[in-house]
Order: sequence, then C-alpha cells, then structure tokens
Amino acid sequence: MRTHILPAVFLFTLSLFTSAAELPSGLQGLGLRESAQASRDLPGWEKPTRIVVRNIFGQDLAAQLGAGLSGVEVVGVSTVAEARAAIAGAQGLVGFCDQEIFDAADQLHWVQVYWAGVEDCVSEPAMAAGKIVLSNGQRLSGPAIAEHTLGLMFAMTRGLNNYYQAQLEQRWQPSYSVSPAGRGEVAGATLLVVGLGGIGTQVAERAHGLGMRVLATRGSRRSGPDYIEYVGLADEAPELARQADVVVNAAPLTPATEGMFNASFFAAMKPSAYFISVGRGQSTVTADLIAALRKGEIAGAALDVTDPEPLPDDHEAWSVPGLIITPHVAAQSPESLQRIGLLVAENMRRYVSGEPLLSVVNVERGY
Repeated sequence: MRTHILPAVFLFTLSLFTSAAELPSGLQGLGLRESAQASRDLPGWEKPTRIVVRNIFGQDLAAQLGAGLSGVEVVGVSTVAEARAAIAGAQGLVGFCDQEIFDAADQLHWVQVYWAGVEDCVSEPAMAAGKIVLSNGQRLSGPAIAEHTLGLMFAMTRGLNNYYQAQLEQRWQPSYSVSPAGRGEVAGATLLVVGLGGIGTQVAERAHGLGMRVLATRGSRRSGPDYIEYVGLADEAPELARQADVVVNAAPLTPATEGMFNASFFAAMKPSAYFISVGRGQSTVTADLIAALRKGEIAGAALDVTDPEPLPDDHEAWSVPGLIITPHVAAQSPESLQRIGLLVAENMRRYVSGEPLLSVVNVERGY
C-alpha cells in the first residue's frame, strides 16, 4: 500500500499547489498553522541550493521531490551516516533530527521531520541553540489516532476484550457485563481530553458527535471549539478527571507532562472510569496505572504508548486484567501517509520559494 500511494501524492502536490494561500485538499480541515513570518525573512535564510531527504517507505522520495524543484539539488539518503556525509552545503534536511548530522552541517537552516513527536529532536544542542527552523508532522495523524482512541473506548465500554478472549478459548460466554462500570453506551457520558492539540481536537469532535459531554485541558490557553463544554489549563486536569467517565491522554511529552498520570491522578478518577493514552508513554507512570487497575481505582485502561517502549515480553502490564495494549500503531493509516507526503512536498516548495512554512515547532515549548 505504501509503495503505491506515496509517489503519486508527492508528484501531485508539487505540480498543482503553487500559491502560499493554497493548501492541498488532503491537508485542509486539520487546523495546520502557517508561520507568521516568511522563510525569506528568517535570519540566516538564503535561497537553498541543496536539501538532504531521508528516503523511507521503500521509496526514492528525494527523486520525486527534486523533480518539482528548480535549481535545488535534492540528495536522497537512508541512514544517519549517509546524511552526515551529504549534509555539507545543504540548507535543508528532511526526515532526520540528529546531532551527529548537525555536527557535520555548515549551512543547515531548516529541518522537517515526518512525525509529530519532537521531544528528542528539540533536546539536541544544535536545535536548542535556536538557529535552525524546525517543522513537523503535527495534526497529520489526528484522524487516525482519534478513530483508534474511540475503538479502544468502545472495546472497554462494550467488553469486547473479554469476549475476544473467550473466543480464543472457544467459550460461549454471554454472562460478561458489557462494562465493569455498568455502562454499555457512551451517549451522555463525560470525556476529558488532556491535551487539546491536533489529536485531542479530533478525539473531542468525534466524541461530541457520539453524544458525549466533552471537557478538555491545554497548556497555553482556555479557548476551544464550541462543542467542548469547558477548556481548562493543564493544572486543572486532576480536578476535571473527577467528572470524567473516560480520560484521554493526548498531551505532548514535555517536562510538565512527564509522569503526570500517576497515582494521585488515578486516585482522583471515578472507580467506574476508563483511561486511554495515545500521547507519549513517559507521561504515564506505568507502575501506578497497574496498581490503580489492580486496586479497582479505575475500571479499565488502554495504552497505545507505553513506558518502557517496546514493552518487554515479561512485563507485568501484559497480564493485568482490564488493560488493553496496542503497540504504538494508532497513527498508522494510508491516509496518514498521504498527508505526510503532501506536507513535506508543500513545505519544501514553500521553503525554496521563501514563503511561510506550515507546522513550525516552538522549540522552547517543545511542540
């Protein structure tokens, strides 16, 4: 699937979207933000002549991207070592954020990463110095992650994990309660989204459509869509959790969010409530979550991200009743890959033309 989708996406974008005011249709409606400053006005920008691109998904992405850019050498690489060898003279780097590459760079000004998470990237000394512009794939996987989140929610509220286990054991077991909380339907239930960014907003919108009451928190401001009843600041999350039937962790990993879902947070939740994490594994204290499940402080939990990750084969979490684990796959979909291709192509075009970039990261804030 990846083999056939991405090349067409990249070529289509480069050939059709030539104005900074336009966005590819696949990127519309996601709330992508355009930088307030044109690339050409950023300190250190010069008309680029060389961009190093990481080839992934088994594709020669560099050749596809370079075909739409005039006067720019686009060099394809697959490894950090190859990128390091190719980075001299390059103004742009796509697909890597690695200090080893930065150490070999002499003109690097812009880095584009494919994914949304940049906690490791912003901690690199060269990035923290503030001389490199960073853009990422924020919001691109929001629809897929939101649907995965709802799938996990329904699995718990309908008891599907119990029924599937019975199926594997070839047992007809209709006596399971559809939910340990005694709730089989989500309409009228309260959902708290912790981290009202691109992913959190997508989750909130879908939950509202299901008839749920939606609360949220975010780190910077109290504003949000009309369908969210209340938007609080990050420090309000434990108090709002007391009202929630479902808590969704969609927060980025920052010093403020690391370990925030801990024993005291789970103690604040209803015994009938569920916890779902699709943010970052390190924001949840795994031992505290396991203890809360074993003590019945919460009714169930679902993790698409874990700490540690990958989860070791002998980890206690695998056998905890009421815990569903998926292996960090919520973002995966053909549509997500298409959007990544569209964004990278569009941002490369914008950078070469000196136009404002999309999805620029606030390095100090970390997202």
